[in-house]
Amino acid sequence: METKLLIESLLFISGKPLSVVKLSEITKKDKKEVMTAADELMDDYNNKDRGVQIQKAGSSYQMATNPGCSYIIKDLIKSEQSGELTKPSLETLTIIAYRGPITKAELEQIRGVNCSLIIRNLLIKGLIETQEDKEKMATVYSITFDFLRFLGLNKSDDLPNYEKLNSDENLKKLLSQKIEDTVSSPVPEQNN
Repeated sequence: METKLLIESLLFISGKPLSVVKLSEITKKDKKEVMTAADELMDDYNNKDRGVQIQKAGSSYQMATNPGCSYIIKDLIKSEQSGELTKPSLETLTIIAYRGPITKAELEQIRGVNCSLIIRNLLIKGLIETQEDKEKMATVYSITFDFLRFLGLNKSDDLPNYEKLNSDENLKKLLSQKIEDTVSSPVPEQNN
């Protein structure tokens, strides 16, 4: 598959900057090839009137909206911040509240569906935040103080049944089993 196509997909889905090293690891392509393809992709996007552009900071790339569209984006974000939470959003927020800090993969394992859009919306609303977990070597999600303050709580331990739900053994077994399955599964070879 063409390197530019792979990079475009990764930048679109990531939502955060991706370094040449990371893109190279994921695509299994040479760093120089990745940088060349990413620069070409950036030129493709930025030399046309488009709502989305690609930004480069150092050796990292990220998709971002065109600054000229900021007025309309602000309206959308304002409506998303003030809108009610959907049932899937409430489920996701509950899992993060009781099991956080939690990775996206763990969250999706519990829910059984992709949570990217829900996570994005909860981040926009300021109900969850991200941190880098050095032990898990991944981004983890946890609830914010604003969320606790909205509920009138001082800490997550004050949530109803927090101790029981936070330390549920069946859930721990499920998560550890899926992690073991992932680690022991052979990685399919890609045709270059």
